[in-house]
Amino acid sequence: MLLDFSTLKPRDAYGWMISTILPRPIAWVSTISPDGRTNLAPFSFFQGVTANPPTLMFVPVNTRDGTKKDTVRNIELTREFVINLVPFALAEAMNQSAAMLPYGESEFEKFGIAAAPSSRVRPPRVAGAPVAFECTLDRIICIGEGALAANVIFGRIQVAHVADAAIGADGHPDPDKLDLIGRMGGDAYTRIRDRFEMERP
Repeated sequence: MLLDFSTLKPRDAYGWMISTILPRPIAWVSTISPDGRTNLAPFSFFQGVTANPPTLMFVPVNTRDGTKKDTVRNIELTREFVINLVPFALAEAMNQSAAMLPYGESEFEKFGIAAAPSSRVRPPRVAGAPVAFECTLDRIICIGEGALAANVIFGRIQVAHVADAAIGADGHPDPDKLDLIGRMGGDAYTRIRDRFEMERP
């Protein structure tokens, strides 16, 4: 099968991408409006990009009517956000927070998700997340226009909160204790419990 992405409709291209680029880590992003209203939403176009300086990126696409999501609006206004990693125990809460709520209505409050104060940025973090990266905005690169167009957000990591319970005997994060989930195609998810090792040449 050969797919000509230059001829696919954006929705079809998106479907093929999320069904083949697997698994995708989930950025559960908390933001805050200038007047203090919190927002929390998941995004699976997400990755760390460099350690010098420590930077990660995630990509909120525009809504179907071509407008920017609340996460993007808040980051443009405040230049701060927190990326929380999602453990299996919070999978359902994460899924609920993907619902489209009116701007200013808090997913933390609506879905009973416990928040904890951040150390250097205004947005709160998810209290139950095993890892939370507090970030300041580096830049936003817009790719495309209209519905499903991308807002590629790069954030400089200022501090990271790592739960003591997720640290192994060697002093490093233990993947089994992190118990993170990843996004597959459609409504499918995976856990990171099944692994193998290979020595790098």
